[in-house]
Amino acid sequence: MKRWMKILAAGLALAMIAIAAIPFLVDANTFRPMLETKMSTALGRTVKLGNLHFALVSGSLVANNLSIADDPAFSTTPFLSARELRIDVDMKSLIFHREIHVRGFEIEASQIHLVQGGNGRWNFSSLSRSAASLTEDSGDGDALFHSAVGLIAIRDGRAVVETLPAQGTLHVYDHLRLTVRQFSLGRQFPFEMGATVPGDGVVSVKGNLGPIDPHNAAKTAFDVQVGIQHLDPMAAGFLDPNAGVSVLADIAAHAASDGNTVRSSGTLAMQRLQLVRTGSPSPQRIELAYNIIHKLDDNTGQLQQAAIRLGAGTIHLSGIYRLIPEDPWVDLKVAGESVPIDELGSLMTAAGVKLPNGSQLKGGTLTMALGVTGPANALVIAGSLELDKTKLVGFDLGSKISGVAALGGVKTGSTTSIQSLKLNFQASTAGIVVDAIDSVIDGMGESTGSGTVSPTGVLSFGLVAHVTNARGMGKVGVGLLTKMHQFGRPDSAKEPAEGVPMLVSGTANNPVITADVTGLMHRNASTLLSKAKSLFGRKSSSAVGEK
Repeated sequence: MKRWMKILAAGLALAMIAIAAIPFLVDANTFRPMLETKMSTALGRTVKLGNLHFALVSGSLVANNLSIADDPAFSTTPFLSARELRIDVDMKSLIFHREIHVRGFEIEASQIHLVQGGNGRWNFSSLSRSAASLTEDSGDGDALFHSAVGLIAIRDGRAVVETLPAQGTLHVYDHLRLTVRQFSLGRQFPFEMGATVPGDGVVSVKGNLGPIDPHNAAKTAFDVQVGIQHLDPMAAGFLDPNAGVSVLADIAAHAASDGNTVRSSGTLAMQRLQLVRTGSPSPQRIELAYNIIHKLDDNTGQLQQAAIRLGAGTIHLSGIYRLIPEDPWVDLKVAGESVPIDELGSLMTAAGVKLPNGSQLKGGTLTMALGVTGPANALVIAGSLELDKTKLVGFDLGSKISGVAALGGVKTGSTTSIQSLKLNFQASTAGIVVDAIDSVIDGMGESTGSGTVSPTGVLSFGLVAHVTNARGMGKVGVGLLTKMHQFGRPDSAKEPAEGVPMLVSGTANNPVITADVTGLMHRNASTLLSKAKSLFGRKSSSAVGEK
């Protein structure tokens, strides 16, 4: 027994000595031309390796540098470069038969350059053209992989994404890590990926890829779960800083693609949301649940349904969009039925809605039906709004009505109660146009009219107020102004003129309301002159007839 133990120990010692001696007896660099040729043929790109050495403990060949050329239609710089490449190979076949059977790759400190052309095609799309030569399934005896690859990994990589022609800031993903297990061209395989983006955002993707599309690798099918934390689209380069839109977002989504269409659903939790340049970051968190269908060929999609839940109310969004980098565009519908106003403060802040003198809406509901169309930096928002039974706290209507307050006796105190307010509007970079105003305000009665708000917030509105609470001499004054308004109406007017004509000027923050006395006098003078001309004209005709 002792003799056999000595023989076994001696055999193991000799084996270990032989293995340890391999790096001294075999120069790993002798395999470099063959390995470069096989990898270049497999990928359809020129592959260059640096100095090779053996890592016998892990059974690997290690290259100090790696460079994979880009598709010449996109760039002359490398598609991928790395500080180190570890190739897991069958050492016995390599050393004794000079055959390379790759079982895995590990890439350290890589730089990946991803480019999308103007036609939507990516620079990695053509990698699949030569993919058949990767495996023995192609019938090629020099196939690089002779079975499913156990592991393909990228450690501490960096990916730079750009478009051609160049459009603004590059998208950079640092600390990229990718793990692919049991890789096979013809079957689905699992993978995990993670990275960071500027602004401290963190992206993680986990799911299945494959089979690889033989004509366009970018159209490979997938089914994944996506998680993004603390995404700042402006810092990451996804949003134009001049668009006035900003947000910090957390995203949890599921996405599946057949290679042509991506279907995705998930939730978007937004902090510090700002929707327009004149808005301010929302102080509260806003959550949105969505369901979209996106077409990869033209980068367009349909927002089938999205919902912003606000307490007991919900705002619904739907429509279509286009995500072409140089010309992003949307055509969306926004609708909400009896949404509690107390829940809308965050959205109003984000949308740049400024109420007079820093006042706040309290209580009541809002119903809306809006359209949002146009490019991201020049959106047009148009539609109708309806407020019901709300209060404007911190705004004294009576103090803003110059000259008419004494006549009408409008005294509302620090809170203005709005029984109802309906209007249509259109907001754009040129300002806001409002029409079909119909409101009922305590102490003021019913008011109708239209007007504009300039981009700088200057008001110019014409209203007719049906003052209901006038008393004493104030009632006489209101009646007099109403009669003047009636008298100043042309004979062709289809409806009687009721109420006091009023002008609203100043700014959205500090409005000024006055009776349109000048307008009344001008219109009355014009009407008197017109009626006088008509009267004298008839008398002149009668005199001629009598002669």
